[in-house]
Amino acid sequence: MPQRSPCGGLGRRQFLAASAAVVPALAGGHVSAQEPRAARDPKALDGPLGVPGPHPGRVIEVRNPAMIKDGVKNRGAIKAAVDRGMKELTGADDVVEAWKSFVEPGDVVGVKMNPVGNPLANSSSELMLEVIDGLKAAGVKTKDIVVFERYRDEFLEAKMHEAVPDGIAWTGLGIAYNGKQIDIKGDDEKSGKLDRATGYDPDEFMVMELVMVGLDPKDDRTRRSHLGLLVTRRVNKIVCLPVLKDHGSAGVTGALKNMSHGMVNNVCRSHATPDTNVCNQFIPQVVAHPVIRRKCVLQILDGIKGVYQGGPSAWKPEWTWENNALFFATDPVAMDHIAWRSVDEQRRQKGLPPVGASGKLGLDPLKSEGFDIRQPQHIPLAAHLGLGIFDFRAPGKRNVIQHRIVNVT
Repeated sequence: MPQRSPCGGLGRRQFLAASAAVVPALAGGHVSAQEPRAARDPKALDGPLGVPGPHPGRVIEVRNPAMIKDGVKNRGAIKAAVDRGMKELTGADDVVEAWKSFVEPGDVVGVKMNPVGNPLANSSSELMLEVIDGLKAAGVKTKDIVVFERYRDEFLEAKMHEAVPDGIAWTGLGIAYNGKQIDIKGDDEKSGKLDRATGYDPDEFMVMELVMVGLDPKDDRTRRSHLGLLVTRRVNKIVCLPVLKDHGSAGVTGALKNMSHGMVNNVCRSHATPDTNVCNQFIPQVVAHPVIRRKCVLQILDGIKGVYQGGPSAWKPEWTWENNALFFATDPVAMDHIAWRSVDEQRRQKGLPPVGASGKLGLDPLKSEGFDIRQPQHIPLAAHLGLGIFDFRAPGKRNVIQHRIVNVT
């Protein structure tokens, strides 16, 4: 079941056929001197929340063997894991107080889902429902919660809308995947709980000197990745629910890539062909945008079911595993380093090379790699931009990852 987007999920034959039509190029020429509005605001990063947030380096892994068994998820077990993880992350005695450390009445909160692993490894609807309950318990009004994903059509295809409770809006930043990805206009469609696809903000963007062939390099949009209007103008806080997966170009996809490729447009230029993979640069640059840094206050990585090969899609059951874990952090770098280790350990058990050594020009035992070399090094590079802590305990290191595993039965 090949993915529509060539971004890391196609088999080699489909990938090469698709990439022939959309070859990106580093192009010279006109570059706008305009800066994103938030980048000019000296107060853009003020406040205790955001990235890396109040708990840099801290990652809580809650394991509960009852969360999934033979493909069936247990919401009660997931609730127990969420409650424990929130208290362990914050140090609160009460789960409601734990949620109150991130949100308060008057907040408008986005819940960022990830449906790309459809049908086997999406952000769990059960996890989404527990997050919504936590937000409401902390005083956030139902009308001030919106569940979203970048593409509305992917949200629909994964049937995520069916689990969204009454009174909660859901939407996409855009309508559907398209090859150009530079349009910023949304639409005005409304139907039931469907909230309009809001489009992208003309004033907030990340500039990167990479332009797809076929697009006019004089068009500033080709060098920009604009943030969704929902992200910039509607919500003031975001709870992110990434999924534990490998990725054909980025090596792994977790908290960082869920933000970088799920909150802006014009993303496939970062990994559109086998030999022009620049996820190492693109991912940290997007996440470093002041709006994203400030608003993404909490990461809950869905590791209930993981993908160790073939990500970001999940269409081969044999490349997934029931991991029965949730990860909690405000620091996306620390979270993703642990996710990287988890994926590599599963690959080791299956006789596959680590993601950092995998690629067409690296190790490719399954003859399925689509890129010259994968780039999980986006994670330590993000740390160098101040987005979190990458190092585990080592001589001379003061700021290190504190990874705590908690078992709940």
